[in-house]
Amino acid sequence: MSEREFEVVVIGAGAAGEVAAGRLGQKGLSVAIVEERLLGGECSYYACMPSKALLRPVELTAEARRVRGVTVGEIDVPVALARRDEVIHELDDSSHIPWLEERNVTIVRARGRLAGERRVRVGDDVLVARRAVVIATGSHPFVPPVPGLADARPWTNQEATTAKKAPQRLFVLGGGVVGVEMAQAWAGLGSQVTLVHRGKRLIEREEPFASEQVAGALADSGVDLRLGASPTSVSRNGVVLVELDDGSAVEADEILAAVGRRPTTGDLGLEEVGLEPGTHVPVDESLRVPGFDWLYAVGDVNGRVLLTHMCKYQARLAADAIAGEQVRLRSDGLRSPRVIFTDPQVGAVGHTLAAAEQAGLRVRAVDVETGGNAGGSFIGKGAPGTARIVVDEERCVIVGATFTGAEIGESLHAATIAVIGEVPLGDLWHAVPAFPTRSELWLRLLEAYGL
Repeated sequence: MSEREFEVVVIGAGAAGEVAAGRLGQKGLSVAIVEERLLGGECSYYACMPSKALLRPVELTAEARRVRGVTVGEIDVPVALARRDEVIHELDDSSHIPWLEERNVTIVRARGRLAGERRVRVGDDVLVARRAVVIATGSHPFVPPVPGLADARPWTNQEATTAKKAPQRLFVLGGGVVGVEMAQAWAGLGSQVTLVHRGKRLIEREEPFASEQVAGALADSGVDLRLGASPTSVSRNGVVLVELDDGSAVEADEILAAVGRRPTTGDLGLEEVGLEPGTHVPVDESLRVPGFDWLYAVGDVNGRVLLTHMCKYQARLAADAIAGEQVRLRSDGLRSPRVIFTDPQVGAVGHTLAAAEQAGLRVRAVDVETGGNAGGSFIGKGAPGTARIVVDEERCVIVGATFTGAEIGESLHAATIAVIGEVPLGDLWHAVPAFPTRSELWLRLLEAYGL
C-alpha cells in the first residue's frame, strides 16, 4: 500500500465535486478528485441534460403550433434521440478531463472510501488530505418496496433519460419533477403514458395553480393521470402489469420509478469516522460537518437541496471555506430557485403562499397572467400561465415567486435576485422592464400590489 498527499481530496466528481475541486485548484491548492464512474455525474448524463434534450423538441413543437403561419410537422424521434445522445456525449466523459487538468486537479479513477481522519482509500492506495476531505458522492434513485417492483426491472431516471427508443406504453410511478417531465417527454415522443401518483395533486411542493396547469397539459398530451392511487403489486411476464389500490390494473412495456432519491453514502466508510452510513451527511452554514475541522459535504449527499445549481453553489462556498475565507449559506432550502421544464414550465424561488404562512409570515399573494402583456403576443400566445409574488407585508419585500408558462424558466433569475437580495418593492418599481418583453409581467405584478 502506498500513500499520496494532497491538500484536499474530493470524493465524487459530479457537478458539486467538480466545481469544488476546480475552484480549489484555481486557488493554488493541490487537489485530487476520486470517481469510479463518469466525470460529471448524474446531471450531465442521466438527469438535467438528457431530460431537457428529450423535452426540447416537444416544447418547441407546442410553441410553434401557437404561432400562426408556421407549419409544424411530426417529431422525428430517432433524430431527437440522436440529438439527446450528442448532448450527453454518448456517455463519454473525456470532455470533462481538460477542465479539471487545466486547474491542476489530479483525477483518480477508483472508488473512494474514508479510512480514518483525513485519509481516503482508493483501491490499494491511500490519499492523505493535509487540509480537508470533501464528500460529494451525490444521490441515487429510490425504488419503493412495492411487491414485485424490483423484480420487474423498473426504469429509474437513468434508463428513462437514455432509452434508445420510445416504449409503446410507459407507466410512470410518481408525480414529482422527474415523473411529470418524463411523462410529458415520452408522451410527446409517441409513448402511451400512464402516470400514477399517491398524492391529490402533482408537484405538491409548488403552488396549487402550477400543479393544475401541469396536470392539464399532461392530460392534453394524452397522459392518463391517476391521482390518489398507489400500486399494490407489479409483475413482468413479457409486459409489465401494475395492480392499483383502487382495484384497477394497468399494462405497460416499461415502468419508471420516480419517487425520490437517497444519499449515496452506504459504502463510503462513514463509520470509520463515527458517522452513520446510508444517511445524509449533516453540515453547517459553511458546509463543514459539525465536529470535524477537516470534513465537508456538498450537494445531494447533505440533503439540504437536491438541485444541480445549488450543489455547485455549495461547492463554491465549501472551497472558499477550505481556503480560509469566511462564508455562509444565504440561498438554501426554499430560497433556492427551481425550474420544472414541462410545457408550461414552472419556475419558482422562495416560499409558496402556503409555506410562507406556515413560517408565520404576514404575507399577501398577487397574481397576474404570465401572457397578460405585450411580450405575451409573441411567446406563449394563448398558453396557460400565472405569475405570483408572495410579499412580506411587514418588510415590503418579496419572499417567494412562482411563474408558469411557455419558456418561462428564463424569467426566474430576476425573481431570485429580488428574493435573495430582499429588494424593497419600491425599488423594484423603478427597475423598468423593456417593451415589448414578457418581463413586463413584473410591472403588472407591482401594479396589482398597489404601487
